[in-house]
Amino acid sequence: MAKAENKTKPTAQLPEAFIKAIEHERRREDGQELLDFFNRVTQLPAKMWGSSIIGYGRYRYKYESGREGESMMTGFSPRKAALSIYILPGYRDMSEKLSRLGKHKIGKSCLYINKLADIDMAVLEEIVQDGLAHMRAHYGTFES
Repeated sequence: MAKAENKTKPTAQLPEAFIKAIEHERRREDGQELLDFFNRVTQLPAKMWGSSIIGYGRYRYKYESGREGESMMTGFSPRKAALSIYILPGYRDMSEKLSRLGKHKIGKSCLYINKLADIDMAVLEEIVQDGLAHMRAHYGTFES
């Protein structure tokens, strides 16, 4: 069986240019705020992953099925429907932090937020830092 790789890979596109090109004003403003936030919190360089995700750091994964590849350690995407915040590899038990975050929805490894004004940014910082600490402790991360 062929080993499938992650289709979303780093690109040469500049995150700043991607943010500036967002048409919706609130989404563009929130995207810029998240870019500044993640740059400060992660202390890692921002890289575009695919055409719409801004990611920080990298790690290698390998599943029991044989699928393997690289992915970002954390990141975000100012999508049309919602802001997507990627905290990998998912939420262990983050119910206490999530209960303090504010208005959000969750997926397996993703927070969905309508606008940053709906959440407590200090709690988001705790969640992102927790996710990064987990990634560094459990995966062979490399942070370029």
